[in-house]
Amino acid sequence: MNRCAEAAAVAASGPGAGVGNAGQRPPRVPRQTSFFPPPVRNPFVQQTRLGAARRIQIFFLGIILLPIRALLLALILLLAWLFAAISTTCCPEKLTHPITGWKRTITQPVLKFLGHAMFFSMGFIVTVKGKIASPVEAPIFVVAPHSTFFDGIACVVAGLPSIVSRHENVQVPLIGRAFIPGVPVQPVLLRYPNKLDTVTWTWQGYKFIQLCVLTCCQPFTKVEVEFMPVQIPNDEEKSDPVLFASTVRNLMAEALRIPVTDHTYEDCRLMISAGQLTLPMEAGLVEFTKISRKLKLDWDGIRKHLDEYAAIASSSKGGRIGIEEFAEYLKLPVSDVLRQLFALFDRNHDGSIDFREYVIGLAVLCNPANTEEIIQVAFKLFDVDEDGFITEEEFATIMQASLGVPDLDVSGLFKEIAQGDSVSYEEFKSFALKHPEYAKIFTTYLDLQTCHVFSLPEEVQATPSVVSNKVSPESHEESTSDKKDD
Repeated sequence: MNRCAEAAAVAASGPGAGVGNAGQRPPRVPRQTSFFPPPVRNPFVQQTRLGAARRIQIFFLGIILLPIRALLLALILLLAWLFAAISTTCCPEKLTHPITGWKRTITQPVLKFLGHAMFFSMGFIVTVKGKIASPVEAPIFVVAPHSTFFDGIACVVAGLPSIVSRHENVQVPLIGRAFIPGVPVQPVLLRYPNKLDTVTWTWQGYKFIQLCVLTCCQPFTKVEVEFMPVQIPNDEEKSDPVLFASTVRNLMAEALRIPVTDHTYEDCRLMISAGQLTLPMEAGLVEFTKISRKLKLDWDGIRKHLDEYAAIASSSKGGRIGIEEFAEYLKLPVSDVLRQLFALFDRNHDGSIDFREYVIGLAVLCNPANTEEIIQVAFKLFDVDEDGFITEEEFATIMQASLGVPDLDVSGLFKEIAQGDSVSYEEFKSFALKHPEYAKIFTTYLDLQTCHVFSLPEEVQATPSVVSNKVSPESHEESTSDKKDD
């Protein structure tokens, strides 16, 4: 998008332009579609609602089943601990290779039997589909979705394969290390086809103990373990673990008929922060990993944006920002230019901005305009008499021209920037960096002036008076009129 087209999308061409035309929207910025949120529910919330009849049933079944199952579970875990201790005797504290020899020969069949007995004692009825691949066919199993602590049943069914992980995997929540070797993998699907979900453990919902009790109070709990065909990476996937992981993940999601999302543990942290700021916890869901990777943002930066977002949305119902809250935060009236700026943030065009849209808007639309060079040019634009300071009158002149509002009162905004009667460059720069929302507004007039200069004949473009920063609302209207003719 060239500068003239961008200015046309961001700034109104003159007072009254676009009023009453709610359907008119500015062009999409590059790669905007790739940042649309996925059509999925909050993956960190699972609310299992129990009716009165269900509560009565759980109570009476629990009186009988819970003590028996708890006793059996404790006995099985004690035996499993004993055999596990025997198999790891005289081994290093941190194992780097699977246990082999007589220890594995003796303990693995026993532990496998105890694993089956443990889930059976808790009422699990396991159905196995597909064929388990041999270690030669597929050295690695990949199990999904991981939604409960009961998912360990897949390891029991698969014959207790060695579970390999490392501490750094916390920092790679999407891919981990399973696809880096570039060897064939066998996807394993888990399903819990029960009328009442008592197994899913998420950030919001029943706690660990509550789910254990609810599950043990059910007559039985169904679980399906499906071993899919082995996936062999091609040459490109062998050299690109991310591509291989994405291919397998999409294949498993399609088989499970569930959506794919890039939400991670960092989104949980943002949800907690949102709750502390009295925002709905869903405000913290931004797919942190994907957005931070594409926009080069870090945790501290997005957490700071959450504070800024909360400052705007705190008075808004539902924790979303409307045009009125946006204007009040910027201390500016709802004008055509502000509507255009708001529309660039409002990526799904529903009339409000959620936290995800706010973060992306700041990174894509505002931050690139807040470079040192742009801030210097913007300051010179406001400094009409070129004395190195911006007075309130100079500030009002440019803001009135930029927004197309001749009687605009900017005293409140000016006081936010100035520490005295005028604004120095350092004060202007500090404010611009702390409040990137103003970047497009500060440079709107500059963009329009540039478009006007480029539309003039070459001999006029070379005239110094044309590019002078001594501007007024009248000259603004003239330049926008020329631009509209272009």
